[in-house]
Amino acid sequence: MDFGFTPEQETLREEVQGFIAEHVTEELISEIDDFGENTRGPLARELYKEVASRGWIGISWPKEYGGQGGSRIDQYIVEEEFARVGISVGGAGSGAPAILAAGTEEQKKHFLPGLINGEIIFALGFTEPQAGADLAGLQCRAVRDGDHYVINGQKMFTSAAHYATHIYLMARTDPEAPRHRGISIFLVPMDLPGITVRPLWTIQNEPLAPTGTTYGTARTNEVFLEDVRVSSDALLGEENMGWYVGAMGLNLDRVGANRYLISVRRDEDIINWVKENRFESYSPAEEDSVRDRLAELWIEAQVCRLMTMRSMSIVERGGEFTYEGSAEKVWAPEHGVRTTETITQILGPYAQLLQGSEDAVEEGLFAHNVMGSFQSGINHGSVQVMRDQMARRGLGLPRG
Repeated sequence: MDFGFTPEQETLREEVQGFIAEHVTEELISEIDDFGENTRGPLARELYKEVASRGWIGISWPKEYGGQGGSRIDQYIVEEEFARVGISVGGAGSGAPAILAAGTEEQKKHFLPGLINGEIIFALGFTEPQAGADLAGLQCRAVRDGDHYVINGQKMFTSAAHYATHIYLMARTDPEAPRHRGISIFLVPMDLPGITVRPLWTIQNEPLAPTGTTYGTARTNEVFLEDVRVSSDALLGEENMGWYVGAMGLNLDRVGANRYLISVRRDEDIINWVKENRFESYSPAEEDSVRDRLAELWIEAQVCRLMTMRSMSIVERGGEFTYEGSAEKVWAPEHGVRTTETITQILGPYAQLLQGSEDAVEEGLFAHNVMGSFQSGINHGSVQVMRDQMARRGLGLPRG
């Protein structure tokens, strides 16, 4: 199968690259790198407005909901170019795939245009203190009370919660049902009474990770919900079917440039550095063992790309998308870990120097990448859980 791009798609890429060169300034990147209240500051809001005016957000979403009804590959191209400068414009993590698949007509008409124009931002409210990788063990409760649900519980690692307008919340609505069957998903406004957001500062906070660090966020959050009353029309999909809606949404959300680049940008960064730099008495580019290892990693990175393109092709054709996202979620993060381990071997003690250190390589980029790499095997579902889904959905094996 030919996964090359058409001349029209290459023209689109050049257009996006030109826009980025003109509009993405150092001041904008500095604002976005401030993971506090200014994550969507005035410069970022203006940028998203400009991007949306060109029809580059939600390209593959239906026209009736503010999208372009266009190609998923076109959307990928736009996502990829912006992701390379640390800006997400493709809707990854937005909840949009699940809303498109399971939402009511009213929800689609309200949320999707808002996501495109930047007026709506979602935080992902899945993980809990006692239920991380074991998501089905969540205890956050939503109890029906007439035309409302009353929600009580706590969420962890809700990284966008301090600036999001809504939280894409998974809660237990039937405590007597089997673990995976008594769960529902709600699209909850963050300004409702009873919601408290408290910061959790990460290992990347001091010193701050440099621009381009994978998983370099300085801040994530805890969210506390105490007697939060949310209208019943915030329910996404059917009551008690949230596990399946959430799994479907996450599976589709993994398809795209952002997830792909999380795993392969490390390859590109270290290869570019090796080609252009040397130590006083050691040139990595001249070492056969280094060249062999980087070639091996580059081949693995191309596998990541081909898996992403395959998944997009399936979605584009309206095919059945079952285990493919899980397979990507296993291969790509584990590849990223292998890459960071290789970097530490090439750089030796320099791989431990963080931003601010006098002899830090690339302002400590590779050292900060090492600190962030291992969480990629847990975020959005652990690789162990993904292997189980591959076995059951892809190979038809029985549940363990």
